[in-house]
Amino acid sequence: MSTREVILGVGGGIAAYKSCDLLRRLQDQGFGVTVIPTPSSLNFVGSATWEALSGRPVTTTVWEKVDEVRHVSLGSSSDFIIIAPATADLIARIAQGRADDLLTNTVLASAAPKLIVPAMHPAMWSNPATVANVQLLRDRGFFVMDPDHGRLTGKDVGVGRFPETSRILAEFNAIANPVHDLLGRKVLVTAGGTREPLDPIRYIGNRSSGKQGYSIARAASRRGADVTLILANSELPDPLGIRCIRVSTAEEMFSQVEKEFDQCDLLVMSAAVADAKPSQVSHTKIKKGSLTSIELASNPDIVATVASRKKSQIVIAFAAETSLDIEEGKRKLLSKSADILFLNDVAANEIFGSDQNQGVILIASKAGSVQEINVDRTDKDTLADLLLDQALNRLG
Repeated sequence: MSTREVILGVGGGIAAYKSCDLLRRLQDQGFGVTVIPTPSSLNFVGSATWEALSGRPVTTTVWEKVDEVRHVSLGSSSDFIIIAPATADLIARIAQGRADDLLTNTVLASAAPKLIVPAMHPAMWSNPATVANVQLLRDRGFFVMDPDHGRLTGKDVGVGRFPETSRILAEFNAIANPVHDLLGRKVLVTAGGTREPLDPIRYIGNRSSGKQGYSIARAASRRGADVTLILANSELPDPLGIRCIRVSTAEEMFSQVEKEFDQCDLLVMSAAVADAKPSQVSHTKIKKGSLTSIELASNPDIVATVASRKKSQIVIAFAAETSLDIEEGKRKLLSKSADILFLNDVAANEIFGSDQNQGVILIASKAGSVQEINVDRTDKDTLADLLLDQALNRLG
């Protein structure tokens, strides 16, 4: 069992209660956890809760247990510091080098790696002051996660939501136990859903959010790869440290994949690409009375086209079906010349836009047989690493 020590700093946001689960998961991994809440965070979760969960005393100011000089003793004995949630105010105070409570004092006194997990209203996250503070902290060597997109307090929706525990742990473990098994590899990932215009207002599209491909791109980058993400019609921000190319239509995505494929070692085609497009695109709005039928033309099969000319590259394809038809998945895997295919069932509307996924990984052998690996419902970050593990087996 590891004896490494983690300080869990808790800022004064409504998401503070979610860090109770983070504390438990860190303990499950064998870390000793000391919680340092800011005074304002105690309005959301009290000291008694943190002491009960951690089994350790909790203080918030430098005037408690003065004889222990806790900001120095905790700062020097900790191996890692996680601040979750980090409010806009807390981020600003850390960026300014303030030391007005026990947590900010400890941050200044510690040389340990520091992971900051922001959670705030979207307008506050995108405010130039916060943007500048986050960049300043990153420049100083802090690891600052991008918050999730989703529902916040009240009816507001946007970027600022506290990330799922699984995503925080994945980020933390990449810092605490870095694995760079993709170092020197070039990985090309497609994500999101293409849109095929009918007129300046309407289009044929799908419900893909891009989250699965986004998770794969981030996981590959954490593992040392040089990653290019081709992202279609997604509200997700450009991931830090990853080259991101924005596209809209299947033709645009095909063009970018063709440009990048020969230079990559691994292609992950997780994007939901429209099979067809309107054969005629109107430059003006089509009146309601004229919308009696839409004539369609086929889009290129991106996976099959580029995989047919692969040399040493590994190709991972995705198949979203409305039933988990293994035989259909195997047919697609072989007909598209892919090496690996992830098959999932989207009939219940529980995959698109979700942070979780489930399905079957199908792996083609050189002899023509297909291996099946069932994936029970799990977060998309975990699935990303499972798929990259299988790709590494093929890459050698």
